[in-house]
Amino acid sequence: MSNAAVADDGAASIAAGGIVMTREPRITMAKEILFISVTKVKVDYDFRNDTDSDITTEVAFPVPAYKLAWDEFSIREQGFDDFRLEVQGMPVHFDIEAKAKLKGRDVSETLRKYGIDIATFGHFNEDTHYARDVRRLSATQRAALVKAGLIDSETDQDEAIWSVEKKYYWQQTFPAHSVVHISHQYTPALGDLNSVRYGLMQAKEDPSPAKQLDEFCLDPGLRSTLTRYVEKPSSDAAYSDAPYSWVDFILTTANTWKTPIEDFTLIIERDREKGAKQSFVSFCWDGPVTKTDADHFSAHVDNFVPKQELHIGFFSVY
Repeated sequence: MSNAAVADDGAASIAAGGIVMTREPRITMAKEILFISVTKVKVDYDFRNDTDSDITTEVAFPVPAYKLAWDEFSIREQGFDDFRLEVQGMPVHFDIEAKAKLKGRDVSETLRKYGIDIATFGHFNEDTHYARDVRRLSATQRAALVKAGLIDSETDQDEAIWSVEKKYYWQQTFPAHSVVHISHQYTPALGDLNSVRYGLMQAKEDPSPAKQLDEFCLDPGLRSTLTRYVEKPSSDAAYSDAPYSWVDFILTTANTWKTPIEDFTLIIERDREKGAKQSFVSFCWDGPVTKTDADHFSAHVDNFVPKQELHIGFFSVY
């Protein structure tokens, strides 16, 4: 296995990660189990406070900054609106902070003054392209938003121009000489391309799809298998279809805690898409990867300090 689990143009995925905090050298991440599939990312942590005092700090899940891109991702996907949190096995309330940025400036107060929800771009409707919060404004108020550069002046729709910086956060107490178990999960926003054919068979015409495939560290066996599939004609096409998607995960957010992670486990679940003849998964990893059953791959590291992010490809053959 060549640094990979055995295993077109399109939208990029949205690379989210784990929970973070202000640098706190007294809290050790004793254990992390990271599970990734095309439908769920779940992270389980054991945090240990080895000091003689309780430590209370703000913990946060930062959402990657996003703009209104309804043609690629829904607003719910971009905002990771299904984020769920548990502490010691019980659901925990968290707060949400959303800031609006325009050309590097914080324009949150301007939008709040007009009663416009920042995170949803004024409750933007992705079917009608109208924003409920903008539609109820007077003509004068709407003109003020256009003048401020916050909504598109070229159409009569309500296309927001600001970007959103959002985080989920809560106060967490870590008792002295104790371990606190925290878990969170969300649905990943997938990157999605048409077919591996464009990367395997058309490199001379356009090298960029081939470079994108290289980012998954396909081992020679998987590359050969996929090549055979896309070269072999199906009953109704000149070649077989082999689409793929991917999930990105920001591993280095773990470095906001005391490093290293004493016990780290990565679990990847193969995507068994309906109608697919075969499914594969591949990703770059510096170390051994074990196939634990037909659909799961695992990597384990002691004293782990993440230095790069995860980019996991899911391939299906039809």
